[in-house]
Amino acid sequence: MSTPTDLTESARTPSPATRRTRHTGAGRARTGRILQLIALSLGAIAFLFPFYYMVVGSLKKTTTGDVSGALPGGFTTANYRAINSAISLGRSLLNSGIVTGGVLLCTLVFGVLAGYALARLNFRGRGTVFATLLLVQTIPFQLLMLPLYALVVRNYGLGDSYLGMILPFAINSTAVFLFRQFFLQLPASLFEAARIDGAGELRILWTIALPMARPALLTGVLLTFIGPWNEFLWPFLVTKNTDMQPLAVSLAGFLSNLQGTVANPTGALLAGACVLALPAVALFLVFQRHFTHSNIDSGVKG
Repeated sequence: MSTPTDLTESARTPSPATRRTRHTGAGRARTGRILQLIALSLGAIAFLFPFYYMVVGSLKKTTTGDVSGALPGGFTTANYRAINSAISLGRSLLNSGIVTGGVLLCTLVFGVLAGYALARLNFRGRGTVFATLLLVQTIPFQLLMLPLYALVVRNYGLGDSYLGMILPFAINSTAVFLFRQFFLQLPASLFEAARIDGAGELRILWTIALPMARPALLTGVLLTFIGPWNEFLWPFLVTKNTDMQPLAVSLAGFLSNLQGTVANPTGALLAGACVLALPAVALFLVFQRHFTHSNIDSGVKG
């Protein structure tokens, strides 16, 4: 006669059919993970191959322009020297840095002020302003380019100037929307307590909202940086002096007019593209871990 202990042990010991089912399920899960890993690896290779080809092609003595150019070997830095002598990489990088820095500064200042006002201040017409902001986001910049050109270049006389390249991008509606949504997520009790203590709105923004808005600030910088850094059409329209052109415009000018002045024009162009892409890639690699980080909870607890 079986005892309760024997019945318990029998219940704990899986039957052969159960063991086979579990083994089959584990095998299928392992196969699924392997297939998923293979698919992700193929996607990563397809995504990274253009960057790999760009770097390898910029270092080769002869760049053929086909897939065989991705094979390593015969590396040289002559392409970087050639593109530098053709368009002056240092000057073009300086122009790109000044324009991008000016756009970033204006975007953060105006974006934070407008976003805070739309999120935390009660004033007449706030909903209309926000609706207009959303409407502006749907209008392509190309539709506004001719009126802006007439206004900035002809009326204001800002052609061939940094201010003329910065002005149309000084206010970024996407950044305003980003900061507004972030400030709306902050606890209202923080702002109410500061107002009870007699703090003004600018002080509240500077001492309470901004210290907790670091994730939004970093995201705004990263999202805004790509646009002006790679912008081609507007600087091309407003600059005729090559000494004022950003790197993207200078590379286009090299492709159109100066590629016959170097021994390996394709390699030189890829070298310029590497220089253009390097700051953006470095910025993302350095700050990618801050995308989802937030210290709102710590602010609440403090």
